[in-house]
Amino acid sequence: MFETGGSRMDAVLFNLTTAALMVLVFLSARTVVGVETIMKRRIPWFAAGLTSVAVAGLVTQVCWSGAMDLFDADPAKSGWWRIVTSVFMQNGGPVGDAYNLLTLAVIAALAEWFWSGPLMLALFAGGIFLPQLVDTLFGATGGSTDPRNFAGSSGATYFLGATLAAALLLRSRVVKERLLGASVPVFGLVLWFAQENGHGLVAAYGFVLGGVVWLVGRRLLDPERDLTRAPRRTVGSVAAIVRKPRAGV
Repeated sequence: MFETGGSRMDAVLFNLTTAALMVLVFLSARTVVGVETIMKRRIPWFAAGLTSVAVAGLVTQVCWSGAMDLFDADPAKSGWWRIVTSVFMQNGGPVGDAYNLLTLAVIAALAEWFWSGPLMLALFAGGIFLPQLVDTLFGATGGSTDPRNFAGSSGATYFLGATLAAALLLRSRVVKERLLGASVPVFGLVLWFAQENGHGLVAAYGFVLGGVVWLVGRRLLDPERDLTRAPRRTVGSVAAIVRKPRAGV
């Protein structure tokens, strides 16, 4: 996610606006799930698994200098696998890489609680493939030449989070919450047209897909399943174990 090239001021502005979009995405996702319900929800194993793959990708980069060359999405290189593997490579420097992993873990967990684990993974995959499909449909088949887009999980993360913003807009009856959900694609498109910031464009794509999924599947989806049928192990129960003082200490 983090811009490291170009003028320093441009890089700072790019990073700040991209982070601001994530704030809107996170607030929308947290609101639609219900922050007060998190302790009652199941352990997000699918999100943990997805984050573990991203961590493994970063470890591979650290241990093997040729990883980025083999797995990134540089359009000058061939390889059908690159569209997927590039998502699990990171090119934002230490701060940007940590940001990408943290936001992936948080957004994936919130998406799993709302959509369910399998659907969360499907929507994350949509964040990988749908932008390229749209580009192809509109004749942009050359791939991005911006090195910022050659690697990183942030695009798919913003896409996934924006699906929750769409659900918030369509599901909530509170005006402020609906405006919060709507702010994600609006601000995202502003970033795209003003900065050519790809995070904004993929957020708009994710918002559209999330809205379609909710409208089509809302009778089958059950975001409150953990509240009506309590899981055997919840976030709260694990937190209680962690906080429990050791005997004799």
